[in-house]
Amino acid sequence: MSASTPIARSKSAALARILDNVPKGYHRYTCGTVAARKAEALAQKFHTLYGIGCSPAQRLIRKGKGLANVVLVMHWPVDAEKVEWLLLATDGKGLETETLRDVGDKQRLKWLGYELARHTNRAKVMWTWRRTKEEMTELHALIAMQANQHNTAAISETLERIARQPGFRGVRTQSWALCEAALQRGYDGPLPHLYFVQKTNHGERLALD
Repeated sequence: MSASTPIARSKSAALARILDNVPKGYHRYTCGTVAARKAEALAQKFHTLYGIGCSPAQRLIRKGKGLANVVLVMHWPVDAEKVEWLLLATDGKGLETETLRDVGDKQRLKWLGYELARHTNRAKVMWTWRRTKEEMTELHALIAMQANQHNTAAISETLERIARQPGFRGVRTQSWALCEAALQRGYDGPLPHLYFVQKTNHGERLALD
């Protein structure tokens, strides 16, 4: 099997890749930005150094040797000039030159405008994405202002924009709280449908040497 890594063209695909890997033990991370023209070279560098394109069998061998396994998440929209990247690593040796943080730290992982958070489902700890506290404060303030102006059309537009954001569990919970805030302030227009994020393909494959 040829080595490769997926390239996410959408935020939903990039964020879903993180949610899929954190429960598998990929809990250490570092991130950055690179010019799109250098993104393939960066992915190749990470494969050479950390084996980001390794197969499941190769990852088992690395684990047996005490080496960390690593995945690369790249948010690379079509025609973008800059690419956001994030490395996720398991416990193990080999990344001593990287400054890694833990996704479970008090200062939460924030990426692409969202923050990673735990939630409990039937006594099982799971992970989700949600808007930052700062963004939620701004959205509540915006809805309050529009309600004070009795601008139903503006509130409807704001709620529709909110509903179009990635429908992870944490985001949907916040979206419904914003809908409720609008209703409490007298909004009597239609409420948007809050979509669930479906099982998402992590992206087209980038071949690695």
